[in-house]
Amino acid sequence: MNASGYTRWFKDIGLEDVPLVGGKTASLGELYSALARQGVKVPNGFALTASAYRDALAQAGAWDKLRKLLDGLDKRNIAELAKRARAARAIVYAATDQEALRREVGNAYRKLEEEYGANVAVAVRSSATAEDLPTASFAGQHESFLNVRSPDDLMLACRRCFASLFTDRAISYRIDNGFDHFKVALSVAVMKMVRSDLAASGVIFTLDTESGHRDVLLVTGAYGLGENIVQGTVDPDEFYVHKPTFNHGFRAVLSRRIGTKQIRMVYAKGRSTTRNVTTSKAAREQFCIDDKDVLELARCAIVVEKHYSERAGAPTPMDVEWAKDGNTGGLYIIQARPETVASRRGPEALESYALQSTGKVVAAGRAVGEKIAAGRIRLIRTEHDLRTFKPGEVLVASATSPDWEPVMKTAAAIVTDHGGRTCHAAIIARELGVPAVVGTENVTRLVKNGMTVTVSCADGDIGHVYDGALPFSVERITTDELERPLTKIMVNLGNPEIAFKTAMAPNDGVGLARMEFIINQHIGIHPMALAQPAKVRSASDRRSIERLTGRYRKPSDFFVERLSEGVGIIAAAFYPRPVIIRLSDFKTNEYANLLGGADFEPKEENPMIGFRGAARYAHPAYAEGFALECAALRRVRSAMGLTNLKIMIPFCRRIEEARNVLDAMAGNGLTRGDGGLEIFMMCEIPNNVILIDQFAKLFDGFSIGSNDLTQLTLGVDRDSDIVAFDFDERDPGMLQMLRMAVTGAKRNRRHVGICGEAPANYPEIAKFLTELGIDSISVNPSSVMRTMRVVHEAERTVAKPTVLAS
Repeated sequence: MNASGYTRWFKDIGLEDVPLVGGKTASLGELYSALARQGVKVPNGFALTASAYRDALAQAGAWDKLRKLLDGLDKRNIAELAKRARAARAIVYAATDQEALRREVGNAYRKLEEEYGANVAVAVRSSATAEDLPTASFAGQHESFLNVRSPDDLMLACRRCFASLFTDRAISYRIDNGFDHFKVALSVAVMKMVRSDLAASGVIFTLDTESGHRDVLLVTGAYGLGENIVQGTVDPDEFYVHKPTFNHGFRAVLSRRIGTKQIRMVYAKGRSTTRNVTTSKAAREQFCIDDKDVLELARCAIVVEKHYSERAGAPTPMDVEWAKDGNTGGLYIIQARPETVASRRGPEALESYALQSTGKVVAAGRAVGEKIAAGRIRLIRTEHDLRTFKPGEVLVASATSPDWEPVMKTAAAIVTDHGGRTCHAAIIARELGVPAVVGTENVTRLVKNGMTVTVSCADGDIGHVYDGALPFSVERITTDELERPLTKIMVNLGNPEIAFKTAMAPNDGVGLARMEFIINQHIGIHPMALAQPAKVRSASDRRSIERLTGRYRKPSDFFVERLSEGVGIIAAAFYPRPVIIRLSDFKTNEYANLLGGADFEPKEENPMIGFRGAARYAHPAYAEGFALECAALRRVRSAMGLTNLKIMIPFCRRIEEARNVLDAMAGNGLTRGDGGLEIFMMCEIPNNVILIDQFAKLFDGFSIGSNDLTQLTLGVDRDSDIVAFDFDERDPGMLQMLRMAVTGAKRNRRHVGICGEAPANYPEIAKFLTELGIDSISVNPSSVMRTMRVVHEAERTVAKPTVLAS
């Protein structure tokens, strides 16, 4: 530190210096000084300390003026808040115009020029002494300035940073969080800028931002400087990495989602320091960074999280900003702070929102949170429109601004055209507990002021805005009162978008992961149309397939990547709990609905008992498609390291058919027993029950498919309304089938479970299966809690046989 104590370099700063330089700069100093030897790159810089702010205001006699100005302020009066905040900023800006301070800032800037070259571009960031604490983020409350290139401009930027301690939003935020305006001081961080205007930048969260799941990290990125991501003016690329397997040496990106990245922020000439330019169509259709960059950023973020957790003495999920230098290709960490919203969610209770009916979808985008809300729309096009906003309305805008936080706090929901899950609107919405749908692209053009809508974030990754006020339910379950049964209660799941949320609730893994849901929702193309694209006759289907697969070396690579990512997300969410993936079980009429499907599927009178399940896998008509399924599952287990994934074969009619499928799987690199691979079979055909002793020699376990087994035992088409009254799992013949299946599996020391709603819907069936000693019961996520209670009660009244390990 120099003689006056107003500047301090990053190498001399650590986390213990928050009172002197604020949370943001203390964190930068910690990163720069402590993590460089672990390969975490941080640009050099210095802090203008909080003492400079305090002393300047004292010397100018500004404290009394500020106290009088803010005394008795009612933040609900938006106009009065804006008036007093503007006056407070003017007082601070004038008070910090001091020659000694100007000289010190100039000297420090010239030292940066000695290191990096003349007129080096610096970022100037505010850093409050109460900022980035574990209980408050102060996200977007204070000002930052980029591409500052001279001592004079640097001094002006520092003064504006000091003054930003009294923005409308900062005053409101301190009132809401109980901070004394005059006990919070402001420091300024000055840091050499990374030339990400020539490359990309973004944000990393070391947990899943929506569910709070701690085993994954989310990397977001877009072209150019990072302010567009933070402010929510672009829809960024997103990448997930699974931390436990990454730490065990499996370097694979778990999943990717390409964003529109419609604009990029670059350096500007003159006093205007930055400007936005339109991103080219070709660049928008490519990821802004490659897998190698994603994995290096993940490594750095894991190092940062580990360091902060050790310093705190407790797990500390982090919010990390990064930038890539377009000249050198180097990846830099430019900010890190504890994550303050998702990580603070307690496990003591679970809230589950569900729409009771659906309506016309007005807009869709990325879901933030898991709640549902309804209200009248208030379109915000300029700050002037904020004055008309009424509590309980739905705030709709192109993007939000940090200045809007006092109004956002009163909104029923927030919807924006632009932004990703790490933008300002998303961060504030999570902190406030308000549902938000961001990145809709065009909601502001589709809605009008006053129209009533329902905003739903309860359906996974995609949030919807529905026309009208739709009925919805909220169920709150306290987990501390939940008694877990000895029988494993698992979930049926096919939607990767709700995997992290579902995994956070009490359960014992996934008893049935439906592959066909992933193929239908996340791929949409018939596997054979990708294996043999030349045979697709429809011109429109060919164009759609080419559009979806254009950036891949081969069309089939699209299928393998998308399927492995969908399955991988589910396996990662529940890791190390078992996840049983059922191979595709479309019927021919369902396969035909996929792009290109009509050219590869026969027409059948009764697809329900036709060319489905195991019959397809070794058949010449589907063998190449099955090879793609196997390649995707092999990638999940081998490249991603998710060995908790087990594979299940559906609708396997005969022993010979089972052997053929197992041989086909082995030929495609999935051999039972290799790497601990377990292969299960659906027990859903009466022949499976009758010959269970022979099937048990080929498989590691069974899952009773109660729907098909009931259908085939009773001879009732489960899709036919006219005979639906005869479809009943409680029929004596069905109970005998269940008894034979469970006792047969246990006789052969094979795991046996059931995947269906019968145990949740009928307590007597849960008790019956419990008496038989079934190992697991797998139901839909909404039925898990009810099933646990029913099974636990059943276990109290029966002598439970020994349950085999799953």
